[in-house]
Amino acid sequence: MVFVKTLFWSPVMTPSHPKIEQPRLGEPYLLTPGPLTTSYAVKEAMLKDWGSWDDDFRAMTRELRSSLLGLLGDGADAFDCVPMQGSGSFSVEAMLASFIPPEGKALVLANGAYGQRSAQTLQYLGRDHIVLDKGDYLPPRGDEVARILADDPAITHVVAIHCETSSGILNPVEEISEATYAAGRKLLIDSMSAFGAIELRPSDIRYEAMVSSANKCIEGVPGFGFIVARKNELEAAKGNSHSLSLDVHAQWAHMNKTGQWRFTPPTHVVAAFIEALRAHAAEGGVAGRGARYTRNRDVMVAGMRELGFETLLDNRWLSPIIVTFFCPADEKFVFDRFYNLMKDKGFIIYPGKLTVVDSFRVGCIGQMDEVVMRNVVRAAKESLEEMGVTNAAPPLRALEERAKLAA
Repeated sequence: MVFVKTLFWSPVMTPSHPKIEQPRLGEPYLLTPGPLTTSYAVKEAMLKDWGSWDDDFRAMTRELRSSLLGLLGDGADAFDCVPMQGSGSFSVEAMLASFIPPEGKALVLANGAYGQRSAQTLQYLGRDHIVLDKGDYLPPRGDEVARILADDPAITHVVAIHCETSSGILNPVEEISEATYAAGRKLLIDSMSAFGAIELRPSDIRYEAMVSSANKCIEGVPGFGFIVARKNELEAAKGNSHSLSLDVHAQWAHMNKTGQWRFTPPTHVVAAFIEALRAHAAEGGVAGRGARYTRNRDVMVAGMRELGFETLLDNRWLSPIIVTFFCPADEKFVFDRFYNLMKDKGFIIYPGKLTVVDSFRVGCIGQMDEVVMRNVVRAAKESLEEMGVTNAAPPLRALEERAKLAA
């Protein structure tokens, strides 16, 4: 086993971006797809109380909505933004229930836990749907979507996951969109862990609505999600929802009329998000944020591979959001102990969600840069040594499973 000799670059080699400081309270870095490590300024923004009906807070809501629309680029004029209380899954359910009418039918593209969650949501909603299940890691492709839509004219909507964080795969939404609209159907995108770091320009990729969350690539804290949808779709959504509190049309209409949320908003979370949005802009917007995350991924993956770890995915499919690694075959490797050793060194990693082979995941997003990622690799090296693991190579079965993706 060959270990990395040095895991630090000098400051002059660090790409230019706003300074990222260590967590002031000494908490571990969250190497997860959200919640994630946030800046002290974002945390500090939550120290002030806000009146939910006050003009100052309504101005914050306007800034939130307009700033998120600004991330779309060309074509944003056709869209509006509707924030929704709750976790990201609340907003996914709100989107599905509001834009797929009761008489509609959805094709859900699943290659991990979050596609399956959309299918489960539709089942709860009583919406007709079918699932293209690609297993743990294979991407749904445009030609597959085209064939299914040609064979089933009852399908009205396609539901796609932008970045499937159970594997870390970045799905090919552009070709999925092309197939969807060539067949005269509509596309809904769950961009929960990608929006804000990976471009989703409606001028390049057509979709009717997308959903994301405050505690992902914008680097806010949990408490609300948001739906970005075409205005004509928002108009047409009236009366579709099964839910009072998750009705996107009702929330949108009320916000446009009064400037207020229909029910108690997460005021402190919104204040934190405004601070996060301003930091996002200062970093260069989507391109700047995505570049830092990509560098984080590249540095971390290179270092982990040098230690002997293997990624689930080929470079072609690796997202800059989170990366899945196979667990070593060495019998001395026990994930729970590895997890605790990494936590002791200041890093909380993420368990794997693969069903066939054991794995774990390392996130690349949040208030981290390549210096932090080099420390992650050093912590992994030291943890292996403390466990007595001399070879981080995965079992043969894992490599056989990966070969299926390459095929």
